[in-house]
This record gives sequence, C-alpha cells and structure tokens, in this order.
Amino acid sequence: MAKLYFRHGTMGSAKTLNLLAVAHNYRQQGKQVLLLKPDMDTRFGRENIKSRAGLQMEADILVSPTTDLFQLNYEGISCILVDEAHFLSMEHIEQLRDIALDKEIPVICYGLRTDFRSKLFPGSLRLMELSDSIEEVKATCYYCNRKSIMNIRHVNGKATLEGPVIQLGAEEKYFPVCYRCYRHQLEEAGERKPTAAMACR
Repeated sequence: MAKLYFRHGTMGSAKTLNLLAVAHNYRQQGKQVLLLKPDMDTRFGRENIKSRAGLQMEADILVSPTTDLFQLNYEGISCILVDEAHFLSMEHIEQLRDIALDKEIPVICYGLRTDFRSKLFPGSLRLMELSDSIEEVKATCYYCNRKSIMNIRHVNGKATLEGPVIQLGAEEKYFPVCYRCYRHQLEEAGERKPTAAMACR
C-alpha cells in the first residue's frame, strides 16, 4: 500500500534539498513525479521549488485554497512530492491521504512542524494525525550544537512572539533553535519571564 509521509524539520534543515534529491532519483529512473507547493510561497519565484543550497525545480501544481486535488491527472505518476506542506489546509492534507490510498501513489510531504510561537500549523497537525510515516529531518541549533526543534523569529535583532503566523522569510527572520536557546532568546528579549533554570550556553 502506498503511504503518506510527513518529513518535518526546522528552518535550514535541508527539507527542500531532500525533496529535490528524491525527485531527481525518480526522474533518473525514468519515472514521473508530481511536484506540489502552496501558491502563497513566492520567496524564490511563484513556480520555483528552490533549496538554500541553490538547487531548484519547477512545481507542477500550485495549490491555492480552492484547488481540488482530486481533479488532477495522476496517470503515470510514481510519486507525489509536496514542498512547504505546513501551509496547506487540513482539507488538502485529507485529500492527499485519500489519493495515496486510492491511487496507490506514495505522497511525501515536507514542512515545518510548528510556527515561531511553538504551535502546530493546521496542515502539520493533520499530517501528524494521518501520516503512515513521520520522519524528522534533523538540523543543529543556530546558537549551540544541540539539535534544533523550534523556529524563532527575530525582528531588528531581537526574538519576538509578535506578528502574523504566516510571514514568509529566510535566515534574516527565522532561526532553527533548540528549546533551551528558544526560551533564553525570548527571555533576553523580554518576551517571557526568566526561569530559574540555567541560561543558554
């Protein structure tokens, strides 16, 4: 049975690079892949799926709030790859779940687990609930050598919990951090009360 996969990681964990490598491997074997991304993600061009390492491919489908994934043509498709899947609606995740089952096509979704406030994105929540396989794409904390599990937003050099949940940016706005550094940066910025625990080192 084809599976629905959720591969999540913090900012800078090479999720998109992983996606592009998987797509390349399928195509090298003469197989067709379908590349999806949310149409709201315009950081590197509307159609581009681009990693920070510089590799890129063009998306086949831009998913908008009104896109019906059931209406797409999946004939001859060996794998569906989804970039920035956390931005998809719960309904789109449910459609992908059914497509994997009914069409016998593996669907691999890449995205963030939580936003900068440490809350699950709706799309990520539904992926956590429905995926056959949940895998972490690991990265190192920006401030130390621990594993990053959070994403922190900086404005004018200070960590913040303010602002819209969806605000597209890159390294100048968001950093991958461990929880210790996440808490310490917010305490330093006055965004939360200091604890008695040891400060970040």
